[in-house]
This record gives sequence, C-alpha cells and structure tokens, in this order.
Amino acid sequence: MIRTFFTAVLCGLLFVSCNQQQNTTSEQSATQATEANVYGASFDAENVISVTQLQDAVAATDSVSATVTAEIVESCQSKGCWMDVRLADNSTMKVTFRDYGFFLPVEDLKGKTVVFTGTAKREVISVDDQRHYAEDAGKSAEEIAAITEPREELRFVADGVKLQ
Repeated sequence: MIRTFFTAVLCGLLFVSCNQQQNTTSEQSATQATEANVYGASFDAENVISVTQLQDAVAATDSVSATVTAEIVESCQSKGCWMDVRLADNSTMKVTFRDYGFFLPVEDLKGKTVVFTGTAKREVISVDDQRHYAEDAGKSAEEIAAITEPREELRFVADGVKLQ
C-alpha cells in the first residue's frame, strides 16, 4: 500500500514537472518571437542618444555607458561578430559584442538603423587588428596590405543590439 502511494506521488510529480517544462519552453519561444531582432541582452530603448551625443560624452571622459542609435555602414560577413556604424562626421565606430557572447546575422545590414547598449571608449587599434577586421569585411588583399599604421578610434562594446 505504501509502495502504491509513493508510485502515485512519483508519477504525479513527473507529470507536473513535464508540464512545467513544456510551459517554460512555450514561454521562451514566445519571448524569442517578440524579440526576433534583439541580439545579446534584452534592454529597454529608453534614454537613447545619437552618435553625436556619444562623441561629445566620450570627449569629456575615458568611457561612457550609453544606449545609442546609429546607421550600420558595414558588418562582419564571416561570423556576424562586429558592425561599423556611421558617426556624425561620416567616419565609423566599430561595435563589438561583449565577450563574443552573441552575433548578428551574416547578411548585408548596410543602411539599417540599430539601437545598442554598452560602453564606448577611445582605443588605439593595432595594424593586425585593423587587417583582421578588413579581412572579415571581405576587403581586397591590396586594401588589407595598405593598412600600415595603428589608429586611434572610438570603439563600443555592446551588451545588446536591436535591429530596426
């Protein structure tokens, strides 16, 4: 009799557990569907600043945490591991993704509007890193060989990205 009771309790627990697992999976699918254009950490697109405001903020300090909107100029065609966005002076800012924790789709994202959140700072980029990014972008051997000097530029490490 005790054995029958424990068997019934165990079956009941397994049923409830399986049902909860199914509901969680359904909830996750619904969340992913509503955030189909969100990559990395989900975030609220509040207090979004322009690239001009970002450049002004970084000029006054070492680094700035911000949520920014910009136009994508180019993105990694190899793995989706970075994007370049247009700055106010028509130069670009490289946006990478924290700890390679997420990637963007490997498709032509040029011209798309994007909102991203994370940290911006000025960095010196080595020749090797510049050549690596040029290779990822599909640049020609001549364009890659022409990179011969380190360069200081504004960089952004994103925790989350929303494609518009």
